[in-house]
Amino acid sequence: MATQSGLSRRRVGGGGTTDDSTTDISTSPSQNGSLSTTPAPSFPASPNGYGGTALEGSSKVAYDPRDMDTDAEDSKLPKLTILEEVLLLGLKDKQGYLSFWNDNISYALRGCIMIELALRKRIAMVRDPNRRRYPLPDRLIEVVDERLTGETILDEALKMIKSSEKMGVGSWIDLLSGETWNVMKIGFQLKQVRERLMKGLVDKGVLRTEKRNFLLFDMATHPVADARTKEDVVSRVVALLTMRTAAIPPQALSKEGIQNRYTRAVCLACASYAASVLENALQRLSFDAREAAFARCDDILAEFSTWPFGSARTDGSSGRKREGQGGGSENIAGLVREVKKEMGDPEDLHFEVVATVLEVFGRMDSLL
Repeated sequence: MATQSGLSRRRVGGGGTTDDSTTDISTSPSQNGSLSTTPAPSFPASPNGYGGTALEGSSKVAYDPRDMDTDAEDSKLPKLTILEEVLLLGLKDKQGYLSFWNDNISYALRGCIMIELALRKRIAMVRDPNRRRYPLPDRLIEVVDERLTGETILDEALKMIKSSEKMGVGSWIDLLSGETWNVMKIGFQLKQVRERLMKGLVDKGVLRTEKRNFLLFDMATHPVADARTKEDVVSRVVALLTMRTAAIPPQALSKEGIQNRYTRAVCLACASYAASVLENALQRLSFDAREAAFARCDDILAEFSTWPFGSARTDGSSGRKREGQGGGSENIAGLVREVKKEMGDPEDLHFEVVATVLEVFGRMDSLL
């Protein structure tokens, strides 16, 4: 009697399996030592091609349906986060390192972390009507969505905010930067943010890693490998700050379909201004055009560092020195309208966090 060596099973597009015979057969030894054939139990096939359960020997995997929504969310997010774009603007293309004299970029990057988490709807202001009695930086924030973003630094900050007591945006930026005298909270400092961001950009193919000799020691540097990506960031900032029409030019925005692309354009310009890397993007302009662009950025920051957005134009509540030229007022008003469309709800608590971070930026010593 010929023995059956086994069955070959193949997955097919219809979700089931095909065998060499028309019936699934399992072999088991009988009492007299010969093999007997008995039909194997069949389980209903699911539409996605994975029938049964893990205990039944199939390849079906349990999952949380909420985790499946991340694919749709990721398709609406840009390739680079705002903090990565700010870092890229400050990076020397060929040398692969930041200026040793820039003391503002580290603090600004921590603020960008808060902006990115807010735009991804992970954190928001605590919904308390009494919060309006306090300045923006002192209003408490909370985690409203615990799902990880996939970005290491953002997820690390998100876990800290979730596990800690509720604090204001200003306090969180200080703690993440290590600017605190409270030894009990020194552990909140995010360390080596710039180096970790550079390594992340290497993984994304934007930078590459090299070693350079600086007198007595070697240091890893990260020159630009994808010049088109950095050129895209620079072009968007320049287009936003040199626009001459009320309509926002497409060159100033991320590609169509990106989530909150008007708000991201504003935050990129203001964050690069606060981080003292904006001048690197404006080097291609003449002196007069560069000064006008700085003045335009100052006006944009004034309009978006108040809540609701644009209230500085009507009540002068920002308290900032206004140096903008009259010709740019309509441009900024159009920008405010587009951002408010992205908000939907005029009292969106996520965007209130964004306004708070920009207000903190506006009070940095480098901008006063």
